[in-house]
Amino acid sequence: MIKYTLLCIALIFGLSTFAQKEIIYDVVITGGRVIDPETKLDAIRNIGIIGGRVSQITAESLKGKETINAKGLVVSPGFIDLHIHGRSNTEQEYQAHDGITTALELEWGVAYLKEWYASRESKAIINYGASVNWPFERFRVLDNNSTALQELKQKTQNGNATLEDVFNLIKPSYKVNLDPAQLEKTLGNISSTLSDGGIGIGLPVGYLPKVNPEEVYKVFQLAAERKETIFSHVRENNILAIQEVIANAMLTGAALHIVHINSSSLSHIPLALEIVDAAQKKGFDITTELYPYPAASTLLQSALFDEGWQEKMGISYGDLQWVATGERLTKETFDKYRKSGGIVIIYAMKPEWIKTGIGSPVTMIASDGMLYAKLAHPRTAGTFSRVLGKYVREEKVLSLFDAIRKMTLLPAKRLEGIAPSMRFKGRLQVGSDADITIFNPETVIDKASFDKGLEFSSGIEYVIVNGSLVIKNGKTIAGVFPGQPVYGKYKN
Repeated sequence: MIKYTLLCIALIFGLSTFAQKEIIYDVVITGGRVIDPETKLDAIRNIGIIGGRVSQITAESLKGKETINAKGLVVSPGFIDLHIHGRSNTEQEYQAHDGITTALELEWGVAYLKEWYASRESKAIINYGASVNWPFERFRVLDNNSTALQELKQKTQNGNATLEDVFNLIKPSYKVNLDPAQLEKTLGNISSTLSDGGIGIGLPVGYLPKVNPEEVYKVFQLAAERKETIFSHVRENNILAIQEVIANAMLTGAALHIVHINSSSLSHIPLALEIVDAAQKKGFDITTELYPYPAASTLLQSALFDEGWQEKMGISYGDLQWVATGERLTKETFDKYRKSGGIVIIYAMKPEWIKTGIGSPVTMIASDGMLYAKLAHPRTAGTFSRVLGKYVREEKVLSLFDAIRKMTLLPAKRLEGIAPSMRFKGRLQVGSDADITIFNPETVIDKASFDKGLEFSSGIEYVIVNGSLVIKNGKTIAGVFPGQPVYGKYKN
């Protein structure tokens, strides 16, 4: 369907060689190595952009109101990140410098989704969207009162609510199992919020590990009925938890995306990837992703650190780094900070596990980017540039073409059945959205680090969002907000 849709748009926008010379494009990109992972184009071309869409790709010369000389640079579809938690423009500026043009909160989703979308209108640097937040929708059934809920709603409307705000509010509900009537209401809430634009259902069951398996199964059933996708953090960091969600998907027919398979499976990542591959070959709509770092990051007050966490993760206190100060934890500081709450970095993986995941044909790239803090996990700022610099150029784990495919076409195709606008993203073709990343393949690399904190990536020279430049010559263009919402298919 996508090819036919773009073909129709191409017929509208396409121009003969003669007519090209009469057109003045909004933006022209000249002399770059243009890579489109769907048509397999990989050649020196010029690109003309009009009205936020790609209007021409040609070897012929073009005229534009603004011209970008991309000689020696790669011109790629804008990178699509399916898994972010930092949703403000502070985080979006780092994301743009990492080549991202669309950043979506799909693992957790967003509370008060309608209000959140409205709060971002005409204010976003890059494209944005979110799934339905299952933990929040079940919490509303258990506590539909409260002053705290109204305060969260107001904070969301003002554009100030964060994942941590939601997390702390609904934490008391994590160990509560729903009775049949409450479960029915929860499923109703999820369905209702899908009509507010939710892109699938965020199911972070790993943060509610005691929840009844029946409830999880019923959410999968709902997703199957609505032809939606489940974005799941699995129940625990092990292979059995991965098999649980895959079994639910297979039995119900729901589409499933497993987040960060690296930290979800740890040393079992080869088997986890083999299982996902086998499921795909049998025709099941199951996909996965990973980030290119051997450390995770999350909230210390979460259920992931309930009793037994050391054995489950194979680590101890000294393997946790407190983001607020950069210190490694001890038993005493662990107990102290767990009471107050905050974010830690978790050194629980080995580089070879990450290398295995990056090289697998079944994985996409997604950052799991965190809320801004100077010492936040470097994936918040450098995920995509790290793949291009470390794993493509330096270590040659995968080709440049395959890396771009994992960052653009694969995530777009994962979403296009449930988010119609994604049919025009993740490609660089006549008729596609002018979301474009232009980078230097010889210099692109992440600069953020665990020791020194967040920095903009290097080598991302230009980023275009819906036809507007947001990064030019490696610098942010201030006061430009071309980011558009990405809605689910049930949006009213």
